[in-house]
Amino acid sequence: MLTVDFDRLPVGPGTRVLDLGCGGGRHAFEVLRRGADVVAFDMDARELEGVASMFSAMDKAGEVPPGATADTVTGDALDMPFEDGGFDRVIAAEVLEHIPDDMAAMREIFRVLKPGGQAAITVPSFLPERICWALDEAYHTAPGGHVRIYTLAELSAKLKSTGFVIGPHHHAHGLHAPYWWIKCAVGVGNDDHPLAKAYHELLVWDIMKRPAATRIAEAVLNPLIGKSVVLYVRKPA
Repeated sequence: MLTVDFDRLPVGPGTRVLDLGCGGGRHAFEVLRRGADVVAFDMDARELEGVASMFSAMDKAGEVPPGATADTVTGDALDMPFEDGGFDRVIAAEVLEHIPDDMAAMREIFRVLKPGGQAAITVPSFLPERICWALDEAYHTAPGGHVRIYTLAELSAKLKSTGFVIGPHHHAHGLHAPYWWIKCAVGVGNDDHPLAKAYHELLVWDIMKRPAATRIAEAVLNPLIGKSVVLYVRKPA
């Protein structure tokens, strides 16, 4: 399930991409499939082991275009072990809302991008996130949870003050917001609640089958209740 639109953040052979806070690696895998060189970066070494295993499996299955490379690096978003201007693209998907000093992380993203490079920054959208916070305190107070709710204006202003040129934005995952509202209403850790389980099964079915009806529904819902907002920015040349 991708949040970033790769028509807006083009990657391909000869492009070096950093997936910052890669988590399970969903965007890193897509970057590699498109023939780019990708570095999956996260502070969770155990999660990166799974990402590295998937990179290897993709290679064995012939899913990696010739010349494309993939690596995993463990570290802190506030002090990344990369040279200045080392990446053509940076993806930071659902990362900044976890970091108390988010502007320090933005400065690091700016530093490691090449002049003229582009980044895709995604965070939870204000309205769906605000409803989750109101429904269940545990949603945002658990260790490692969300420490802030962004408005698009705030996110844009912070990135602009860092030096980025602000580009287009869009919302994603409109079908997922109701699932999280249900989860928060019944207890965010209550995965066995019948309603939460039923909606989760719907989402899995949608991800696997991608039928036209749900694709249309999500396109309609995204601008209204899209769970994530994606902002594309550029480092001046």
